[in-house]
Amino acid sequence: MTFRIGVLAYQGDVSEHLAAMRRALSDGEVIPVRSPDQIETISGLVIPGGESTAISEVLENFATAISDHGDSMAIWGTCAGAITLSTEVIDPDGSIDRKVTPLRRMSIATVRNYYGSQKDSFQVPLELKGVGRFPAVFIRAPAIERAWGDAEVLGSFDDKIIMVRERNMLATTFHPELVTDTGVHDYFIGMAREMM
Repeated sequence: MTFRIGVLAYQGDVSEHLAAMRRALSDGEVIPVRSPDQIETISGLVIPGGESTAISEVLENFATAISDHGDSMAIWGTCAGAITLSTEVIDPDGSIDRKVTPLRRMSIATVRNYYGSQKDSFQVPLELKGVGRFPAVFIRAPAIERAWGDAEVLGSFDDKIIMVRERNMLATTFHPELVTDTGVHDYFIGMAREMM
């Protein structure tokens, strides 16, 4: 079977993730995922950043396929994708954010747009466990308010969690696809290879 990584191709940083993953993956295939039946053909699925309410609506069509195959592949959510993987989406005041229906796959609680609006975007070098020094780009980025159970914190910034791994799942609140460094993509490829 061909080693294949898929990028959910409906909304957000799809082309950027496809390009970054193709730079990182020298011995496999990277495909856009547009239908649920493609899920069973991949070893890893990237849910890109974008608008979390729109992405959560798209994922309703993929919920069964992800439920059926989600334990046999690696799944990575970046920014809005991380929000959709979380168990809880909360408002800054601590109440439940009802605008997004998450997949509830990871033991994390996220806060949307924690770092501000588009004009508040920034890049900062951070040390990430398993990756090393990485230039993290934050654009309308969420924060991971807390992680529990098997969720392992791999990176933090400004007293908030920004990267978590839980078994075969990865969540990053920043945008690794927007820099030339493929360190986080390499890390995810390694996770996907563990699923083979």
